Amino acid sequence: MTENEILAMYEDAGALLNGHFILSSGRHSARYLQSALVLMHPRHAEALAAELIARIDPDAFDLVVSPAIGGLVIGQEVARQLNKPFMFTERKDGLMQLRRGFTIPEGARVLVVEDVITTGGSVRECMDVIREHGGIPTQILAVVDRAPDQPGRFDVPCATALALHVETYAPQECPLCREGVLPAVKPGSRGNA
Repeated sequence: MTENEILAMYEDAGALLNGHFILSSGRHSARYLQSALVLMHPRHAEALAAELIARIDPDAFDLVVSPAIGGLVIGQEVARQLNKPFMFTERKDGLMQLRRGFTIPEGARVLVVEDVITTGGSVRECMDVIREHGGIPTQILAVVDRAPDQPGRFDVPCATALALHVETYAPQECPLCREGVLPAVKPGSRGNA
């Protein structure tokens, strides 16, 4: 798939939103990608996972881990296509954790899969948890990178299917807040929609 075909998939699903958004990182943006609207269709999840898998050596990983909630569907589909176990980290009391009886074998090579990356905070938190439990994060896959020019976010390779330059702002620098035209909403996994 080309980047234009992936972007069209988001547009056709009504998943490329315009407005005033607060991202999970706390930064503000006039555009938001609601991957859940794309990934709710199994054929889209299957196609995007295949696109991501084409960027890796499938034998280089023992299992797949995703940060909840955004990475759950695409992570599960990547793991299914790789025939690898799938686990996820989730926040409890504001801290990313491995719960639900999941255990990572000591030295396991882990592929981290996310739907959308901006600052990479959720992915870094997920990788910290993997390391705390004895695993070795070796690569990151994400469907969309909203800030592909941001260097040094990760200490392992990261590959994405779509690089989309979306300008984001610190809350105190947000022109949308200064204009006061639209209220800021949190549509993501740490928000209200």
